[in-house]
Parts: sequence; structure tokens; C-alpha cells
Amino acid sequence: MASRCSTAGLGYVAPTEGSGNTCIMDKADTVAVESHRYYLARRTVLEMLRDRGCVIADYEFTRTLTEFRLVFGDEPDPDHLRICVPLSSKPSKKILVIFCNPGDINKATAKHMLLNITNKDTLLRIILVLQGKMNIHARALFNESEVKVEFFPITELFVNITKHVAAPKHEILTAEQKEQMLKKYELADTQIPYMWVDDAIARYYGLEKKQVVKITYNSNITGSYVTYRCVI
Repeated sequence: MASRCSTAGLGYVAPTEGSGNTCIMDKADTVAVESHRYYLARRTVLEMLRDRGCVIADYEFTRTLTEFRLVFGDEPDPDHLRICVPLSSKPSKKILVIFCNPGDINKATAKHMLLNITNKDTLLRIILVLQGKMNIHARALFNESEVKVEFFPITELFVNITKHVAAPKHEILTAEQKEQMLKKYELADTQIPYMWVDDAIARYYGLEKKQVVKITYNSNITGSYVTYRCVI
């Protein structure tokens, strides 16, 4: 039986050997996969920004892959995928998302990227979508930035982890809501079950240490119940 080659998780299947072609993608196939992966990653980023309270136009969530290719091309330039959107609660503050070029990032590359980011005083966060490795010197430079920098490998963004059918509902408590919850249950921060700051959900929402998440589970077996997690 002829074997089939597929790109991991992107829904593309290369021609079979029985069709007279090999399982090596030609340029057209490569272009199809490249634009598809950018489309999926950018859509997840937009959903993440919306869930963090940013203002995102509705058309961004209804845009099809075909429409994406019409706007950004079959081989999108990562620079053109950049996103900078304000918070609905504080429009003067924005989150900037940069899709990095393919390849590894060293200290010189990181320095160049930081120097080319303007209006840093208006930025709350910078999110880098990585397409290669980043060495410790580059990461240290970003960590020293006056604006907090977050890192997401592009492969982590092909699927929105919060949209999984089994994923519970997550709600980020405000400082006031947290105090009310602690008072209601007569608890201290240290008595709440924890969530690591580098947990996938904590990273998705951009949570800081000591923030509290309300998690609502709905199950046909156990029914609906609520628990809380404190980020550490």
C-alpha cells in the first residue's frame, strides 16, 4: 500500500506515491502549508488577545484561510502579521505581537528587534511568536526590557487550548473579586490550590504571580462545580 505523508496537525496530505508523485512537497505544497500555519497561529493569537481584554475587530474571527491569503499572500511576510491592539479597559495601553522570522534568535538579533520597537511607553506587553530557538543571552536581553516580553513557539498556537471540548471555563478574578473570595471562604493566598506561572493556561492569559483564576467544570458525571487556583 502506498504511504501518505502529512504535515503535523495542519490538515494537509501530500500526494500518494501511487498517483505518480513522491511524498516530497513541491513549492506549491510548501506555500500552502506555510500560509496555513500562519493563519492558524495568528487566529489563536487574536483569540488570546480578545480573552485578555483587548479590542479586536469582529472580522478578524470570521476571516477564512482564502481571505487570509488574499490579504497576506501565499508566503506571508512575518512583519506584515504584526498586531498591536489596545486594552478595552485602558485604551492608552497596548499589546504588541511580533511574528519572528524563521531561524534562531541570538543576542544581536534580540538587540536589533528591541531597538526597532517604537512607543514602548504605550505598551503593556510584547508577545514574540518564535519560529526557531532563542539562546540564553537573547532571552536575558528581552527579560531586561522595560516592557514585559512573552514567548510563544508558533507550534503552540496552531490550536487554542482553551477551546478544547474538555477544557473548563477560566475566569480571571480582579483584585477586588479575589479579596471577596478569600473573605468568603476565610482563606489566605497560600491556602488556595496553585497554578504555576508557566502553566499553559497561565501563559495564555498572561497571568502574574498571586493572581487567582476561577475554574468552572461541567461534567455529565460530576455535574458543575467551581474551584480556584492561585498563580505561583
